[in-house]
Amino acid sequence: MIDVALKTVHVLSVIVWIGGMVFTHFFLHPAVRRLDTPVRVRLMHDVLGRYFQAVLAVSLLTLASGVWMLGRVARQVVQSGGSFQMPLAWTVMAALGVVMVAIFMYIRFVLYRRLVRAVAASDWPAGGTVLARVRSWVAANLGLGVVVLLVTLLR
Repeated sequence: MIDVALKTVHVLSVIVWIGGMVFTHFFLHPAVRRLDTPVRVRLMHDVLGRYFQAVLAVSLLTLASGVWMLGRVARQVVQSGGSFQMPLAWTVMAALGVVMVAIFMYIRFVLYRRLVRAVAASDWPAGGTVLARVRSWVAANLGLGVVVLLVTLLR
């Protein structure tokens, strides 16, 4: 039962995270690009603030549930007298997951803070520049997420 709960938390967390990146990158950004810069920057500031709160939680839930599932399997193998060797697909998934969380933390705690300062100062050009950097890093993270998904499905 705990395995089902862990996998459910893990998969739902990934869906929120990856789905949010897809929505923002491919649907929201193209739609708001037409807005005047002050309106666009304020809107993205508000949307990203809410989304980043959720991603902070789900990224940590993804890591925690993944580590917990790995630990359970490793413990079961060792307790049955075996030697645990993590499969390559799991290693890739875990490594890229850690990189994705690190990228998100940079986006959230460095770039988003710059966006908050730009909005507070009504510095719309700076806000636009920060949003462009956020978009680039989100694209990178989305690419890593797709690689993780492919490795998981093709293993």
